[in-house]
Amino acid sequence: MKSQSWMIIKAVICIILMQSCRGLSSKGDDKIVRLPGQPKVSFQQYAGYITIDEKQKRALFYYFVEAETEPASKPLLLWLNGGPGCSSVGAGGFSEHGPFRTTDGKTLIRHQYSWNKEANILYLDSPAGVGFSYSVDTSFYNTVNDTITAQDSLKFLQNWLVKFPEYKSRDLFIAGESYGGHYVPQLAELIVLSGLHFNLKRIALGNPLLDFNTDANSRGDFFWSHGLISDSTYKLITETCSTSQLLREKLITGSLSVACKAVTDQLSKEIPDEINIQDVIADVCVSDGQSELKVYNHPLSKRFQPKSAENIDVCVEEKTSAYMNRKDVREALHAQLVGVSNWSICSEVLNYDKRNFEIPMIDVVASLIRSGIQVLVYSGDLDAVVPFRGSRTLVSGLATKLGLNATVSHRPWLHDKQVGGWTQVYGDNLTFTTIRGGSHLVPFSSPKRSLAMFKAFVAGKPLA
Repeated sequence: MKSQSWMIIKAVICIILMQSCRGLSSKGDDKIVRLPGQPKVSFQQYAGYITIDEKQKRALFYYFVEAETEPASKPLLLWLNGGPGCSSVGAGGFSEHGPFRTTDGKTLIRHQYSWNKEANILYLDSPAGVGFSYSVDTSFYNTVNDTITAQDSLKFLQNWLVKFPEYKSRDLFIAGESYGGHYVPQLAELIVLSGLHFNLKRIALGNPLLDFNTDANSRGDFFWSHGLISDSTYKLITETCSTSQLLREKLITGSLSVACKAVTDQLSKEIPDEINIQDVIADVCVSDGQSELKVYNHPLSKRFQPKSAENIDVCVEEKTSAYMNRKDVREALHAQLVGVSNWSICSEVLNYDKRNFEIPMIDVVASLIRSGIQVLVYSGDLDAVVPFRGSRTLVSGLATKLGLNATVSHRPWLHDKQVGGWTQVYGDNLTFTTIRGGSHLVPFSSPKRSLAMFKAFVAGKPLA
């Protein structure tokens, strides 16, 4: 029966992938001549659309940067931001580990810790409704779930490789963060089940949502252990309304019980808006000296951007938004606004099925490891959105389930003669790593350490 089910799944995938590539523009059409305010660089950049559904006129937008040096010898990395609903191009590409940052919404500067030092990076805005990706049939935005997102991303990748055939045989890595803990494993599983030659080797999951109860409940412990809440509030969380129950009622049922409302009220008193729970030691962006905070109401946290010990610009999100909303930038990127008046870093039109938050991903990750895919789970240790304690517990439990012994015992790893974090390796294919001082968005808050981690990931070696 099991083999029969797999055959049915494969047949469905094949039907999906055999759809026509009509209207696929050429690689040359997508080449970026130069972005406004961009310094001169030696590597090539491309951006444009891959049509996913001709009937709904649904298309996904991508931004692709070749490796700084010797791109022909380096692997391909597909990067997926989470949310669900946040732009991989705007967040990953222009705020985290892409080749450029904007300092004023007009000018671009080189990002010296860009991940394209080690790989060719493909940033995908997925699903439609995110970033510059769109569906002319807007009813699609109310039907999106994990299954559709994975299927569309698989179609995108197949059609993108038609446009860039030189990458078909290249080693493929997929990485993402936050709700990417759902996106990445499910896409990787579809690739494995498809039987098609994608040459998938490794996946990386940053501060990932892997199991709703475990990840959400680790929040209360994190709040208390970092001094954010009182003993009495911690008692309420452990005895009256757990943080997983609280998040479930807020996100999924949309109605707070009396007990959880009491906990919410107490948390609001003790954790003010001036605390960034994506980085509990962070400052927040106060725009142009004004008193109000410029923040995005992310479903899993209070705001989008942290500040770290590496002295990061905490207002990069609004500067990136200003840059992306320029007409000359959209023209250079071959992008367009469809059904929206402004570009936003996280979608204002997507109505994602939040019931998917409770779908556990651990069994999917386990099946990938069994199939030979190497898995890295990494966590910024100052993140209270998906705290490292939950991820560490899940990885340890997964290793036990798979019978994997520690091949590299829990130990610190060093970078620039400082402790970069701690790491542990199980068997040949499972690694858990923390980034000391890292936020929910590790490459943004800790660019130097994240690049060191990424370099080891690409090489398939433990951190030094």
